[in-house]
Amino acid sequence: MSWRPQYRSSKFRNVYGKAASREHCFDGIPITKNVHDNHFCAVNARFLAIVTESAGGGSFLVIPLEQTGRIEPNYPKVCGHQGNVLDIKWNPFIENIIASCSEDTSVRIWEIPEGGLKRNMTEAVLELYGHSRRVGIVEWHPTTNNILLSAGYDYKVLIWNLEEGEPVKMIDCHGDVILCMSFNADGSLLATACKDKRLRVVEPRSGRVLQEASCKNHRVNRVVFLGSTKRLLTTGVSRWNTRQIALWDQEDLSMPLIEEEIDGLSGLLFPFYDADTHMLYLAGKGDGNIRYYEIGSEKPYLNYLMEFRSPAPQKGLGVMPKHGLDVSACEVFRFYKLITLKGLIEPISMIVPRRSETYQEDIYPMTPGTEPALTPDEWLSGVNRDPILMSLKEGYKRNSKLVFKAPVREKKSVVVNGIDLLENVPPRTENGLLRMFFRQQDEIRRLKDELSQKDIQIRQLQLELKNLRNIPKNN
Repeated sequence: MSWRPQYRSSKFRNVYGKAASREHCFDGIPITKNVHDNHFCAVNARFLAIVTESAGGGSFLVIPLEQTGRIEPNYPKVCGHQGNVLDIKWNPFIENIIASCSEDTSVRIWEIPEGGLKRNMTEAVLELYGHSRRVGIVEWHPTTNNILLSAGYDYKVLIWNLEEGEPVKMIDCHGDVILCMSFNADGSLLATACKDKRLRVVEPRSGRVLQEASCKNHRVNRVVFLGSTKRLLTTGVSRWNTRQIALWDQEDLSMPLIEEEIDGLSGLLFPFYDADTHMLYLAGKGDGNIRYYEIGSEKPYLNYLMEFRSPAPQKGLGVMPKHGLDVSACEVFRFYKLITLKGLIEPISMIVPRRSETYQEDIYPMTPGTEPALTPDEWLSGVNRDPILMSLKEGYKRNSKLVFKAPVREKKSVVVNGIDLLENVPPRTENGLLRMFFRQQDEIRRLKDELSQKDIQIRQLQLELKNLRNIPKNN
């Protein structure tokens, strides 16, 4: 019997990455040098947002996608935070609403005017305070409008109802800093990776931990739900300090289904999953390449496809939503690569080579659209619903009719799980925290000095009393 190589049939076997030409990039952008492990970039079908270097607080740029080329140094910024901006995310249902979080312990909601910014924006439509330390991650709910999650360095996840402008739930099950959060397809489950070397699957409305894995051999840094397949994929570091990925069953985290070592580099691996094509993209922080795989339902589960290579290292990557892709060019994924050394944002398109110029229905199935499936009250009451799907053939140009309305409220307390989060409003910057710490230390020293003085006075009185008792009585 003659030996024959085994070829796996796949329509995505020849997917290739195509970097945009220089005139279609965004140049002259002072990308932040913050070492926080986030992308510092968010993109939707209309705008590109990038966190920038700034003095005296945190700021980010919002640029219309058609405004490519060199960006002027005095280009208007969103600059209302008092500390460095650590994460930004666009609302999936209202394209001019963006959430940001910062070292000043706040989460803010911004409304970008039509056509982009004409002047610096300093006033947010909504400011959310509830964390006692800096906030590292924000995440929008995938099927419900006006539900936002934030994770802070106080080890807590707050669920905000933006229609009320208040936190409605608090998830307090983590023992260290939360590194990553990911929702499943209908938003009924939340997966978290934590610095305490544990992977958790949480029911967000109750805060109950459904599954938990101790990842001592595979130290998890990032986690992503693989659509509706009831599986999770994590990236992390093995016991030999090599970069590694692992596939898990969300209903049993006792052991990973597979573990695969990638390489021996030190940069964090960012995973991106496309539920429509079942493709996984791996991009390392500080790498120039992007690996991509196809995920199957049977072993070996993970099938390597190809690698996009570039000499320029990436600090982070923004991802275009499906309805913003160019379907006429058979584009199935698009990255916006942050190149700090050049101050450049470079779009990279992942393309399926096809000869026909007609719409390719096999690579563009129905995909989650821009309409929410639930209201906040429905979701908070326990209702789960799959996302409303749309066709990219005609529906990708449809604009959302939703409008964000900031709540009007006059409250001086925010009580979640019986705890008033605003009872002692924290300082808004890291420097403020340090100043508060030193003030407290000075107060402790002052009180100790007073106690020592009181102690000396008490001893003197005791000695005088003893001497008085030793004086003989005159008969």
